[in-house]
Amino acid sequence: MDQFDVVVIGGGPGGYVAAIRAAQLGLSVACVEKRDSLGGTCLNVGCIPSKALLTSSEKWVEATGHLASHGVKVGEVTFDLGAMMAHKDKVVAANTAGIAFLFRKHKITWVKGHGRLVAADRVEVTGDAPARTLIASKAIVIATGSEVQPLPGVEIDEHKIVSSTGALTLTEVPRRLAVIGGGYIGLELGSVWARLGSQVTVIEFLDRILPGMDRDVSKTMHRLLGRQGLTFRLGTKVTAAGREGDGVRLTLTPAAGDGAAETLDADLVLVAIGRRPHVAGLGLDAVGVALTGRGRIRTDQNLRTSVPGIYAIGDVIDGPMLAHKAEEDGVAVAEVIAGQSAHLDYGGVPGVVYTAPEAAQVGRTEEGLRDAGVAIKVGSFPFTANGRARALAQTDGFVKLIADARTDRLLGAHIVGAEAGTMVAELALAMAFGASAEDIARTSHAHPTLNEAVKEAALAVADRALHM
Repeated sequence: MDQFDVVVIGGGPGGYVAAIRAAQLGLSVACVEKRDSLGGTCLNVGCIPSKALLTSSEKWVEATGHLASHGVKVGEVTFDLGAMMAHKDKVVAANTAGIAFLFRKHKITWVKGHGRLVAADRVEVTGDAPARTLIASKAIVIATGSEVQPLPGVEIDEHKIVSSTGALTLTEVPRRLAVIGGGYIGLELGSVWARLGSQVTVIEFLDRILPGMDRDVSKTMHRLLGRQGLTFRLGTKVTAAGREGDGVRLTLTPAAGDGAAETLDADLVLVAIGRRPHVAGLGLDAVGVALTGRGRIRTDQNLRTSVPGIYAIGDVIDGPMLAHKAEEDGVAVAEVIAGQSAHLDYGGVPGVVYTAPEAAQVGRTEEGLRDAGVAIKVGSFPFTANGRARALAQTDGFVKLIADARTDRLLGAHIVGAEAGTMVAELALAMAFGASAEDIARTSHAHPTLNEAVKEAALAVADRALHM
């Protein structure tokens, strides 16, 4: 039986980062991953391929509608969906190959197969062949990520009713696309296919899209995406889906429960109501690993489970289900196992919606703070007043900063606009170091840049924006 200091079950962003960091710290490491490539959902069928398609579809829109405003004249423009998909696949292959290279560099053993706990220090691995392999380890890290959340009454077949995985591998543009769920995944993939010609209807159970984000962000994104052709059915639930000819007929009812049912026909349905922790089949019950009431693995502040020697990170534990959060968990758990201390602050994890424009946030929302009775000051600045945004012809959106009314400490930051996902990093850093709005306002920002809008929003917290 092979013996390691650390065995990581799962080779996604949390798992592979945990393996690499543990190896850097001098520990012997094995990573159990059942896919044919490392990188988990994110690199294979999630974050990376979706961003490749988002970029390709944005370039199509730019060529057909936006270049002319910059004086660039083009003739007849067409798109090749097969070539877009090939680019996407090339990007995925390069990223997953990069992780495999890092495993070889750090002498990490990749054990291919499905891992299952059989003891507090034993992992059984089952591959395609009937043979089973036992691995012994001083520490085991569960990093199995998450899976698509199913919707009762709507059976995913990855043909006419697809998950995000199926929506990334279409061979033709659906004429009518129904997206169930108005969160990050639904809006990103819905916008891809809307740009390429689909009639996209987004069905959301709650009364707004992006319900976890600041209400000003939700309202602005609703307006901007609607302008791009997406139609929204809010406060609506899908209770059934059935084949109708070559398409699908959905049954819709008001989320509040009052009102008659109606139907919506689509050529393709994307189910994007969220994700759930992937904990089934891991042998958690057999060794006594406890779960929370929400079905996630219970951990303490050092990512230890209820069983000594077993740890858990990423989407299977509490906190935002985001790849970069899992990576931070991965670093922290490796350092804890190596005898160091860990520091995790999930309140400082940014979230980004990679539509066009992007939406990004870090920290708390205005309504959440007001509901909690926190006295706050709010400053906003529109991109219409930013010189670089005008030069880019991308003036949609704003920067909104929320500070404590007494201490001026930054409590939340919200951005809608071009490069919002990049810009939010400055604000995540500011929050990590307890910066005030005045600290940001007095920091020199290069001119002309989009980030000047951050400085102006910080000035606006004290009612002294210079360019508005």
